[in-house]
Amino acid sequence: MSLDSGDTAPDFELPVEGLEGRDTLSLSDYRGHPVVLYFYPKDNTPGCTLEAQDFRDLQDEFRKLGAQVLGISRDSVTSHAKFRDKQNLNFPLLSDPDEIACQSYGVIKEKKMYGRTHVGVERSTFLIDGDGKVARAWRGVKVKGHAQKVLETLQSL
Repeated sequence: MSLDSGDTAPDFELPVEGLEGRDTLSLSDYRGHPVVLYFYPKDNTPGCTLEAQDFRDLQDEFRKLGAQVLGISRDSVTSHAKFRDKQNLNFPLLSDPDEIACQSYGVIKEKKMYGRTHVGVERSTFLIDGDGKVARAWRGVKVKGHAQKVLETLQSL
């Protein structure tokens, strides 16, 4: 599935880490507010750590615009808790071990590394407007400067 600007963002309910008093979270919980939904391959890996740190460091700017940042990977809630604590993350991380959201957003891709083929999460970000529509989608994200680009796009909406 390929989501484009103007498409309705698929809703989901997933286990969450880092949201006081909540065990699960749905995209529809944020209806009326923009959401930065970013999919990443794995907790505590260099690129994923840098990406999370960049979103963490810009969190105040996203909040000023009324936006919520949400990170999703196939890692467990326990792994997310360790990652969040180690990196002092200030936004929720959602666990998608069954690839519910990953499949509905079309981020599971065949990848090649060191000559071997495997299936994994393609680093992707979706900016979702308050009406639940995809305002912008980035696929095959290069980490450096990406969070800033997302913020600038949000500012221009």
